[in-house]
Order: sequence, then structure tokens, then C-alpha cells
Amino acid sequence: MKKVLITGAASGLGRAMALRYAREGAHICIADINMEGAAETLSMVENAGGKGWIHELDVRSEEAWNQLHREVVSRWNGIDIVINNAGVATGDRIEDGDWAWWDWIIDINLKGVALGCRTFTPMMKQQGHGAFVNVASLAGLLKAPSMSSYNATKAAVVALSETMHFELMPYGIGVTALCPGFFRTNLNHGMKTSDPDMLKFVDKVFEASALDADDIAEAAYKAVLKNEKICNPHPAGRRAYFFKKYVPFLFNKGMLKMAEGLKKREQQRKSFATGDSQSVMGNGKA
Repeated sequence: MKKVLITGAASGLGRAMALRYAREGAHICIADINMEGAAETLSMVENAGGKGWIHELDVRSEEAWNQLHREVVSRWNGIDIVINNAGVATGDRIEDGDWAWWDWIIDINLKGVALGCRTFTPMMKQQGHGAFVNVASLAGLLKAPSMSSYNATKAAVVALSETMHFELMPYGIGVTALCPGFFRTNLNHGMKTSDPDMLKFVDKVFEASALDADDIAEAAYKAVLKNEKICNPHPAGRRAYFFKKYVPFLFNKGMLKMAEGLKKREQQRKSFATGDSQSVMGNGKA
């Protein structure tokens, strides 16, 4: 019976991955700060044929990870797969948004993943086997404009995972960076942005996606079996990454076109705001 730890498993992709492993009869630790959602996932896991337990975890806390490690030792005395899935989103130009949002997203998306890896690597080395899945994003490979802090954390997760992939291979430990594009999930619900149009754009793209969380979970499951270094599950994402690597002038042209469109939208928004302000002032004088 596989022993699988999944962070952020109270909903979305984390829940989908828990259910994918549950169908294989796995024993799953559902780690999240949302205990109500974690309990719902546990019930679904058991109905799907798996077993499990829930653990309250703030991925930003080293002590919280150490406590989870102690419970894993007590319950399982070993582990097969750690899926560092917990993450948050931001969407802003480099000069916009609160600076505190950078600390927030780095602490969760990057340092939270690194802490998970640091915590369980010694156990896997001692066993001589194991696997990590670090959930990054297509954004970490392509780095589109107007998502600077999010792109930075996801690119860092890719870099961390690629480093670990080779570093840990001699110990029989696999490491995969999961890099999905937009898909139907709840990541946008807690997204921080100062751009009033960003959430509308993200909602629209999410709804238009041909893949959902179950599709991504299936791709991740297969990637672990193959010990893939990078799992890029979206066909459109694979094409875009191909163009970036092998036809860069076309990729760069597309990115510039996107940036020009964002510039035009920003200018229109500022023009509207200025005009609206002047209208209000004019009405006040009247």
C-alpha cells in the first residue's frame, strides 16, 4: 500500500490527486490548513477505496513540518510520495500590488515546497526510495507578462525540482515538477491582485480550459511512474514551450503582442479613471 502525503489536499488539484491515489488503494495524509475541506477529502478518499488521515499544516512553518514528520514516523514509519501542492496566486505588474504580497507568495509557493522537500528527503534517503511531486506551473516555464511574483515562485519551484531530480536520483528518489497551464480549479478564489480585470481574465481562461483537476492528477500520477523531470500536461502548453525553446522569435513575438495589449488596456483604464474624476469634479463645481 503506497503511503502518500499531499499538501493543499482539502480541495482542487490536491483533492483530485488524493482521489487518484485512493483508487489504487493508497494510504493518504491529507495535509491542509482547511480542516473542514480536509475532512471532506478524507471521506471521498475512503469512498474511492483508499485510507487516510488529516493533518493541519501551515506549509510556511518549519515546526509544523517537523510535527508532521513525527506523525508520519508514528503512523507509517516511512513514506513513498510527497506531493507539495499547496499554493496561492497573485497577478500584477512589477510596480503594482502590495509589496507584502511578495513575502506571502514566496513563503507559500516556494519556501513551503522547499520545506516539504527538506523535511522528508532524509527519510527517503534512509529508505532508498521515494518520490516528490512539486507543483509548479506552466507560468514557471513561459513567464507571461503581468504575473511577476507568481511567475518568479513557480520558476523557482521548477529550478528546485530540476536540481533535486539529479541530486537525489543516486539515492533512488524521483522528483517531478508538475507544470500545468490554466485548468478548472479554485486557485483564483484567493488570488491577490490590484488589477480589476485580472480575476475576470483568469475566470474566463479557467472556464475555457479543456482539462480539469482530474486530468492533471492523472498526468501527475503517470509522471511519477516514469520519474519525469518535468510534467507539462496541457497540449497547448507543450506547444508553447516547444516554440520558446526552438522557435524563440515566434514565441517572443507572441509575448510582446500580449504585453502591448496589456499596455493598451492599462492606458484605457487610466484614461477612463482620469475622465471620470474630472467629470466628478466638474459636477461638483456646478
